[in-house]
Amino acid sequence: MSSMPSFVDKHGLWSAEQQQAARAVEKDVAGRGLGVIRLSFADQHGVLRGKTIVAEELPAALRNGCSFTTTLLAKDTSHRTVFPVFTQGGGFGLREMQGAADILMLPDPTTFKVLPWAPHTGWLLCDLYFADGRPVPFSTRQLYRNTLNRLNEQGYDYVTGLEVEFHVFKLENPHLKPADAGQPGTPPDVSLITQGYQYLTEQRYDQHDEIYEILRKNVQGLGLPLRSMEVEFGPTQCEFTFRPGRNLESADTMVLFRAAAKQVARRHGYHVTFMCRPRLPNIFSSGWHLHQSLQDRRSGANAFIPTEAGQPLSALGRHFLAGLLDHAPASAAFAAPTINAYRRYRPYSLAPDRAIWGQDNRGVMARVLGGLGDAATRIENRLGEPAANPYLYLASQLAAGMDGIARELEPPPSADAPYETPAPPLPRSLEAALAALRENACYRAAFGDLFVSYFLHIKEAEIARFQLEVTEWEHREYFEMF
Repeated sequence: MSSMPSFVDKHGLWSAEQQQAARAVEKDVAGRGLGVIRLSFADQHGVLRGKTIVAEELPAALRNGCSFTTTLLAKDTSHRTVFPVFTQGGGFGLREMQGAADILMLPDPTTFKVLPWAPHTGWLLCDLYFADGRPVPFSTRQLYRNTLNRLNEQGYDYVTGLEVEFHVFKLENPHLKPADAGQPGTPPDVSLITQGYQYLTEQRYDQHDEIYEILRKNVQGLGLPLRSMEVEFGPTQCEFTFRPGRNLESADTMVLFRAAAKQVARRHGYHVTFMCRPRLPNIFSSGWHLHQSLQDRRSGANAFIPTEAGQPLSALGRHFLAGLLDHAPASAAFAAPTINAYRRYRPYSLAPDRAIWGQDNRGVMARVLGGLGDAATRIENRLGEPAANPYLYLASQLAAGMDGIARELEPPPSADAPYETPAPPLPRSLEAALAALRENACYRAAFGDLFVSYFLHIKEAEIARFQLEVTEWEHREYFEMF
């Protein structure tokens, strides 16, 4: 009697490359004698969630997936469920999502890693499916892949490079008493590694060296394309950059890097945070600058290189740039999806405050680099924060750029005075970014009304909780005065 077809085979979910990779993963796991495999997916916030299985269960999990509750897709940043999951449609308008029912996370065998800091452990990124083989519409990795597929069909690859700022602190007190638990719990007490304010100095780098070496060895051991490690301007602030990747590669790199950095640091008595602006004295905001271009799939050439003297980009590149500018207010909801991110947008701060571009100018939103004959010609978008969901950040950039290409938009003149040039302002709050997203036809067409409404609901629940809190500012401002 023949065996039943696997979930993968029944629904035709894998490419030939994935089929081959799956066989290689099984062989590798057996050859290394690994004990456990972590199956992880990036949730709506870009945070990895999943399950850990013993190695003997991998062959079945690879091809038939691993179930988990749909409520993981219903949570805000405090891990609170913000949809009425036990009502009809579960608050999503989908029968498959009600009642805290199960869906499947299916490993992508091309993403297999062995953890350098836990060498008995394998790691696989997963995509999400309903029991009938349909992709879950709230899976951000698949949403990004769908956006990429539309670009690939037009004959281009999306090339992106990561420039990520973050903070590394010495962990002093993790606050693990029962009273410290909560949604969210008490944040840890930390101390600085360096005092900062000495950007790119040799002295500060040497003071960071211990933790930098720990991170470097593990990040490279994970196979991530690390390029440089730099001392940023603020106290104990870092910047890691990564070589450019095509299509899914950079988003997967960012998801894995953030998780790896936090895990490795914690094991060694440090605390890594990708929060944009921690509420600590003298701490600076962190950004995530995204370098991007399009590559011709047939020739391999950079499609943004200008062909005319005096032009910063090709016609295609200019259209892409104009799309980024046109949709900047709405794209902020994906590039800067936390309340805290909007503490960063200040004039004369090396962070943008309006939707403008310039040639090699760090005060603009979209910094154009390269030029005639330069194979590295690209657009650096300085809008994002390091806490953004990588799949949504990159998908939103790509969708905006493709819309600019489709409409043959042209950008305004380059801004030489970025904080004085008249231009549409960037949102000053997450509420304003969400309001722009709600009215944005481009993202509704690219991602679907269902996903946009879902994302808005989650972020609005986060804002609603914030607005119920009495802040230290309010107490200081009014308690004695009135």
